[in-house]
Amino acid sequence: MGQRKLRKNEATKPRLNVKRQSRNVGTIGISARKTMEITVLSAPALIVFLGFVILPVILAMYYGFFKWKGFGTPSANGKFIGFENYRVILEDVNFQQAVYHNAFIVIGSLIVQLPFAILFALLINQKMKGRGLIRTLIFVPYVVSEVIAGTGWSLMLKTTGAVNDLLSRFGLHGLDWIADPKIALWTLLFIISWKYIGFYVILMLAGMQSIPEELYEAAEVDGAGFWRRQWSITLPLLGPTIRIAAFLSMIGSLQLFDLVYVIWGQYVSATAGTSTMATYMVLQGRMASNYGYGSAVAVIIFFISLVLALAYQRIFLSRDLEGAVTKDESRQKKHKFSADRFLIAKKAGTQQVSVK
Repeated sequence: MGQRKLRKNEATKPRLNVKRQSRNVGTIGISARKTMEITVLSAPALIVFLGFVILPVILAMYYGFFKWKGFGTPSANGKFIGFENYRVILEDVNFQQAVYHNAFIVIGSLIVQLPFAILFALLINQKMKGRGLIRTLIFVPYVVSEVIAGTGWSLMLKTTGAVNDLLSRFGLHGLDWIADPKIALWTLLFIISWKYIGFYVILMLAGMQSIPEELYEAAEVDGAGFWRRQWSITLPLLGPTIRIAAFLSMIGSLQLFDLVYVIWGQYVSATAGTSTMATYMVLQGRMASNYGYGSAVAVIIFFISLVLALAYQRIFLSRDLEGAVTKDESRQKKHKFSADRFLIAKKAGTQQVSVK
């Protein structure tokens, strides 16, 4: 009996080795297929990213070293001046004022847009009549193009416009909302908030609707009021959405151009105190036919945005990324543990059959 068992065990060993080899070959085939799928699916996006983001940045850095009018190539029709364009830009008072205006819009947008977006989202998220109409009215300004919105506000806010006419009917003195440097920047902040707050309301609504209703019911049973539930449940669980909304608001404020260009024009924005880095780039580069200087401004704007984006991601978004990675790793470990249990059970069954 003992010799028969040994012979059966020796006979089953080659079969187990063949199964292991076939399993390894299958795993290699699956990994190769996944690699091929990832390559094929990501190649178009990678090509577009390289062609429309990385390549223009490299070319702008190259053009920034030349004094070039835009005709022909910089090496043939321009003059190489090294870092002179960058030095002039950083020392220019107008550019420094434009950076200050962008910083003001960044901070003001975060202070005004996000809190009001959360309040509007809390209002719309409640069961009430006319909720769909209110949601549509809040979101409509975001759908309207910047040119239409800028033209409409420029007509209403001029000295003989509808806003001053309405104030005069109540016995109030109208203001020069557009040309007065003391209030023009605040006017721009108001228009930007009116234009984009609907987008952030939709983001907050999406985040609120993903919060389980059972949490609010349990808190209500414990005696928590409405505002206490929002402070203890909604805001903490809405944290990732708030951080993403703040990031989008910051990047959009740094790249602000269209509303300023439509309302104030290419020359009035500097005198009215609403110029931005983008309007400075167009005015000093394209309008002055100095494309090398304009390219250098574009490179500086790119690196300012890049540094702030990386710093924000490092400080505020790292916890969300780490949470996503942790969930993915736990899911992979769970699948791996289940697969290992299956293989162990299968191996044990095979050995039990061979012993019999």
